Amino acid sequence: MPYICPICQTPLVNILPAQSYECVNNHRFDIAKEGYINLLPAQHKKSKEPGDSKEMMRARRNFLEAGFYQPLAQAISSIIDQYLADTPKLHILDMGCGEGYYSRQIERLAQHKNLDLHGLDIAKNAILAAAKKQPRAQFIVASSERMPYSNDYFNLLLRIYAPSNNNEIKRLLKTNGYLLTVTPGPRHLWQLKEFIYQDTKEHDTQAPLPEGFSNIAKQKISYTISPDQKQRMALLQMTPFAWRATEQATHAIEQTQDLEIETDFILTLAVKN
Repeated sequence: MPYICPICQTPLVNILPAQSYECVNNHRFDIAKEGYINLLPAQHKKSKEPGDSKEMMRARRNFLEAGFYQPLAQAISSIIDQYLADTPKLHILDMGCGEGYYSRQIERLAQHKNLDLHGLDIAKNAILAAAKKQPRAQFIVASSERMPYSNDYFNLLLRIYAPSNNNEIKRLLKTNGYLLTVTPGPRHLWQLKEFIYQDTKEHDTQAPLPEGFSNIAKQKISYTISPDQKQRMALLQMTPFAWRATEQATHAIEQTQDLEIETDFILTLAVKN
């Protein structure tokens, strides 16, 4: 089984099909009716409802489902096809998966016929939505600081703007497994930043790798999008810029006509030695 107990780190066994998992120390975790498992113990929470708010999740959903980041999803799927096509069964974990947009795109776009897709997020409402939309994938509520999966289980970990624990990444990946990281390129969302900062600076593109990993490929994707006013505000809400934007800047972003915004992504593929 892929899961370990988040309390005592012993294997979790599906003792009641479609109902619950349990470890040898009798810690039991029920499977929700939507199909996900909550493996985030109360003592590991920093707040009552950790993770993004419902407003932020709604904004992200509205923006992503409009297709603006579809080229990024296609690039991720193409890398999977290029480097992992010969893996008999492909175990993939999307860390910080939110409502599972990229997992759904991988399932739709990747050519691999034997995918075992997993998603993890600390926000319960996001995981609930992901599980409802993609019943063939497996989603859990958990922290990326303590990922309750078995050692050496995954062939690929996907990290898109997500915080992570390097020791956990090393533990979960098989030898010769891959870490695919997406980070902002120098001019990502440049036009939004110009409304918010007096001195607009390019993103730092340094993305340090965990110890014991080697870079094998890097790809840059840049294109321009033209979201309408509502989509623009959704984009702002799903970025850290929302915390920095004054009321005046937010109003200007919303009201500017025909605003074109640069997207700039860097995809880095590394292998565990």
